Amino acid sequence: MQPIKGQTDLDLDHILSQAWGTRQANFNNTVVFSTPGKTVSVSVTGPVCALNCAHCAGVYLRSMVPLDKALADSRDLDRKETSYLISGGSDARGRVPLLENLQELKELAKRGPLNLHTGLVGEEEARQLGDIAEVVSFDLVGDNKTIADVYGLSATVEDYFASYRALQKYTRVIPHLCIGLNGGMIKGEYEALHLLRQEKVEAISMIIFRPTAETPFSSCRSPAPAEVVHLMASARLMFPHTPIYLGCMRPGGRYREIVDVYALKAGVNKIVLPAPEARREAVRMGLSVKISEECCSL
Repeated sequence: MQPIKGQTDLDLDHILSQAWGTRQANFNNTVVFSTPGKTVSVSVTGPVCALNCAHCAGVYLRSMVPLDKALADSRDLDRKETSYLISGGSDARGRVPLLENLQELKELAKRGPLNLHTGLVGEEEARQLGDIAEVVSFDLVGDNKTIADVYGLSATVEDYFASYRALQKYTRVIPHLCIGLNGGMIKGEYEALHLLRQEKVEAISMIIFRPTAETPFSSCRSPAPAEVVHLMASARLMFPHTPIYLGCMRPGGRYREIVDVYALKAGVNKIVLPAPEARREAVRMGLSVKISEECCSL
């Protein structure tokens, strides 16, 4: 694998060496490769989102299964799916209307564990959602301007962390950090990690901004692979005992191949839909590969 462009400027060799040593000191040699074919992605709002955020604009909701169909399909005794990722469009306050569908979600939870994507929540909402969630995947943002630029909200970083703390009282929570969320710029991601060090953290899932057609950020570029890898390696050093995942949302092609290989070197514990070269690199590194068929938080 050729060095990443920009590697010298960020001194990646040094931080990758430290990150890999930290992983070796604190974890066994197993890496999990996840192909989440047994997790159904469900939207409680269909393709509708009040915010139409700059990076998504509801595009990703279109490929998700509507809640009523997911519930009907769950009654099929021959179904292959065993778990559910529950999301949907946000309302004008940045919350996904899960409680409005609570009875349906309770029924679905009887068929398999739920991974809830909640958006902002209050204490009572967190309590009720904790009754049905196996885990919550919660997007954290470390920069107020990014919240305004991407989501169009007047919410603050503290609002996101307050929601995170509220949810943690009632269920497992895996914080998700989108690298380059603000149009591909690294803007607040390191700050989010520093703030997380003051919180209880079970695991951290990292995803990467990718420009998407039909969105305001369609002409933007993903963050440079060197910047992404530096952030992942920094996270490993900041959280030496915490599992770190590379989640499904990230660019494909050559970009994914480079990032996935270097993610292994940066000490991640799990990669969702790894590039073929990363699979080969894991063997070369002497890692023992474990396969999962559910989403990274489950």
